[in-house]
Amino acid sequence: MSPISILRRHRVAALLGAALIISPVVVSFAQNTVNAGLSTVAATTQTPVAGVTAPSGSFAPIVATTKPAVVTVTTVTKGQPDGTGGGSPFDSSSPFDQYFQQFFGDQGIPMPKTPPQQSPRQEALGSGFIVGSDGTIVTNNHVVDGATSIKVTLDDGTELPAKLVGHDAKHDLAVLKVKASKPLPTVRWGDSSKLNTGDQVLAIGNPFGIGTTVTAGIVSARGRDLHSGPFDDFIQIDAPINHGNSGGPLVDIHGDVVGINTAIYSPNGGSVGVGFAIPSDQAQKVVAKLMKGGNIEYGYLGVQIQPVTQDVASAIGLDHPAGALVAQVTDGSPAAKAGIEVGDVITGFGGQEIKDPKDLSRAVADVSPGAKETINVWRKGKALQISADVGRNTEDTQTASTGEGGKPSAGPGLGVPSLGLGLTDITPDIRQELNLSDTQRGAVVERVNPDKAASAAGLQPGDIIVGVDQTPVKNASQANQAIAEAAKSGKKSVLLLVDRGDAQIFVAVPFAAG
Repeated sequence: MSPISILRRHRVAALLGAALIISPVVVSFAQNTVNAGLSTVAATTQTPVAGVTAPSGSFAPIVATTKPAVVTVTTVTKGQPDGTGGGSPFDSSSPFDQYFQQFFGDQGIPMPKTPPQQSPRQEALGSGFIVGSDGTIVTNNHVVDGATSIKVTLDDGTELPAKLVGHDAKHDLAVLKVKASKPLPTVRWGDSSKLNTGDQVLAIGNPFGIGTTVTAGIVSARGRDLHSGPFDDFIQIDAPINHGNSGGPLVDIHGDVVGINTAIYSPNGGSVGVGFAIPSDQAQKVVAKLMKGGNIEYGYLGVQIQPVTQDVASAIGLDHPAGALVAQVTDGSPAAKAGIEVGDVITGFGGQEIKDPKDLSRAVADVSPGAKETINVWRKGKALQISADVGRNTEDTQTASTGEGGKPSAGPGLGVPSLGLGLTDITPDIRQELNLSDTQRGAVVERVNPDKAASAAGLQPGDIIVGVDQTPVKNASQANQAIAEAAKSGKKSVLLLVDRGDAQIFVAVPFAAG
């Protein structure tokens, strides 16, 4: 399994009328610990946090006020037609099948069988927390994704059917609603922007389905990007969390919710002290929209962007590396209609400072489709303001994206020794070999010296240079001349616009002696 693991809903297998929790961790440690019981397995996966102390010597007062508002979310889903939908360790295809058969046989427990070619009923467990005394509950989207029915178990053991009010896969958040005979205990939202690395936090949830559990730790890092979605901005924590903790709250020393426990880094399926939570500031905005019902519409600009490195900043005259560099503008998109150009650096959007591509993605996504926003742009040494009508982001469009690809090498051509590049024109044979359109122009990278700056910058044979320092080039001669002029001007690097596969990217290459 991937080291970065979503805290998946925990599967439940019904044996002799009781719920036996089967997890990837049990499988990982089956040979050594299964005879000692599941409680021992769960304990071995917990990473103790040394030296963490509560402000008053105990976390008990915080737990007393927050734990009653934490719930267990149980869902029922349908498996795949071949009967392997849940990937249960009891499937006949499992490499542990014979071991489990022997174990359950020795214990006198009937070995459960999954009939082939059927869709078995599967239960899964997650966590959540109550934010409204009327029964409004927050959890992860992946906890309830694909559920045919949802049940919530309160801290006092009360079981209630739940309705899915709204969900959002991009932020991995969902809102549930239950009807209770009395007002339910709630937790308050906290301010995750005030969290600092080293601050103490508590994680509350139901790991492995053993019951509500509290673990303590600190904030290990902020702003983690796990590449799980366009809006990744996770809080990293070392408070032990495991499968089943998904959707549970991360609370600070004041008992306020500062995050939602969502994922773990784990080479073995269990906690190794590297967990991730969605920040409350991000979650609270999404939840407020979801409480109104349905899904969320995101804004769409229509640009492919990349970070501004120090070399890029030097090449375009920025005094420091910041913003989002526009590598491509989608035809007919809001960006194209507003006049945004390839090579622009977006430094502000809707009054927000844009420090990197993620900032722009989040800022555009938070805007309602149809809104008119002001965009601050750095273009060829000048600061501009552009007004754009934000579009609607659908599943097949992205606010911002990056792309990489490769193409085979071309024939001999001109050299750029200071960068370590060999360039050639687009000939009919090259056009056919690289499957280029009749209108494609530029200089083909024929070879790259592995010891020179171009290789270190990531240029590859088959790349097509279509622009040098934000000026289009049609052939190798123009590209060489433009690079030479950039070197004579005293610049520390040159900015190349490169076509690679279906993507267009900027590559800043520093000058060095050839």
